[in-house]
Amino acid sequence: MSEMVSGRFYGVGLGPGDPELITRKAARLIAEADVLAYYSGTHGRSIARSIAADLIPDGVIEELLVYPVTTGTTDHPGGYDGAIADFYDESAARLAVHLDAGRTVVVLCEGDPLFYGSYMYLHDRLAPRYPTEVVPGVTSVSAASAAAAEPMVRRTDVLTILPGTLPAPELARRLADTDGAAIMKLGRTFPSVREALAQSGRLDGAVYVERASMDRQRILPVAEVDADAVPYFSVVLTAGDRSPTNRSVADRSRPSVAVEATHPDANELLVVGLGPADEKWLTPEAADALAQVDHVVGYGPYVDRVPVRPGLHRHSSGNTVEVDRARFALDLALAGEKVAVVSGGDAGVFGMASAVFEAAQDETYASVPIRVLPGVSAVQAVAARAGAPIGGDFAVMSLSDRLKPWDVIEKRLA
Repeated sequence: MSEMVSGRFYGVGLGPGDPELITRKAARLIAEADVLAYYSGTHGRSIARSIAADLIPDGVIEELLVYPVTTGTTDHPGGYDGAIADFYDESAARLAVHLDAGRTVVVLCEGDPLFYGSYMYLHDRLAPRYPTEVVPGVTSVSAASAAAAEPMVRRTDVLTILPGTLPAPELARRLADTDGAAIMKLGRTFPSVREALAQSGRLDGAVYVERASMDRQRILPVAEVDADAVPYFSVVLTAGDRSPTNRSVADRSRPSVAVEATHPDANELLVVGLGPADEKWLTPEAADALAQVDHVVGYGPYVDRVPVRPGLHRHSSGNTVEVDRARFALDLALAGEKVAVVSGGDAGVFGMASAVFEAAQDETYASVPIRVLPGVSAVQAVAARAGAPIGGDFAVMSLSDRLKPWDVIEKRLA
C-alpha cells in the first residue's frame, strides 16, 4: 500500500484591493487550487474573496473562516486572546483535514500574507507539518503611497511602519525619530493617531488614504478627516525629506538660510545634561530649558529621553559624529532657532559640551552664545550607590574603547 502524500499549503497575497494588482503567480495558484480558504468578520463577508472573485474556479472547495469576535466582547474564559487563539487552532485543524487528504490549499490574503496578515497564524501552525509556500502581494502601504503620489523615503531616509494601536506617547516618540512613516490599523484608533502626529510635529503634511486602490478610495490631509468615519482599511502617510537631493541624517534639518558675515539673529545654544537615568535625575533648570526650545539635537538614545510635544523637532544621530552634530546645532542657533544639545549625565563629563566648544572655534559661529546646563553625572550616581568613594581627591577615566584603542586605556590605568 502506497504512503499517502500530503497536499501543499499556500499563503497567497492578493494586493490591497484592485484585482489587477494580483500577481500572475497568485492567479495561477487560485485557478489550480482544490481548496480556497479566506477570513471574514462576524458578518461573514470576505474582502479577500471579493478581490479574487473572478479567478475562483467552479467546483473548488471553499472554507470560510469566520472570526468569533472582532471589536466586541467575548465570554471566552481566556478573554479576547483566548478566543482568537482557539479560533486559529480550529481553523488550522479544518485545513489540515484537506492537506492530509492530499489537496492543495490556498489561503487568500489581502495585501501581503506576512505583513500584518492573519495568514501568518495559520502559517505558524501548519508550515512545520506540510510543504508550504508564501506568495507575496502588494501591501496597502505601497498602494497608499502610489495613490497619493507620495514618495515616502529617499536615499538614506528610514521608513517606519507603525500600528495605530500603539499608545499615543509611544507612537509620537517613534514618529519623531524617523524620516518617513506609515501608520496602519486605524478605525477607532484614529483620534489617538492624530494626537500623536500633532505631538511629534508631523501633523502638517500627513496624508490619509482610505481603501487604497479600491472603488471607494479617498485621499485627504489628516487634519481634515472626520474621526468618526475612518474604516480599518486606511493608512496615514508622513513622508521623509521631500528635497530631490536628500541630505545625511545629521544634516536632515539644516536650515536653508543665507550665511552672512554677521548674524544679529543668532540664538543662544544650550548644552544640557539629562542625568544618568530617567526624569527623576533631570534638574529643574534643564527641564525648563527643554520645554522652551524648538530643536533637540543629540545621540539617539538621549534624544529619546526628551518628551515629545507639539512644535519640538528632534534630531537624532549616531554615536561617533559628535563634532558634526555640534556643527549642525550651531547652524540652527546661527539661524535664530532655539536649540538644545543633549547628553546623558553631565554634558561636560565625557559629553557633548567639549564637541560643541571644539566646533565653535570656527569663526563662523563667533556670534553664537553657548551655555552649558550641568546635570547629575553617572560618576556621582555610581558613587552614591557605593558609599562615598569620591569624598576626597579622585580621577575619572573612561573605559570605552569606541574612540580610542584599549591599549591606550590600559596605559592610562597603569
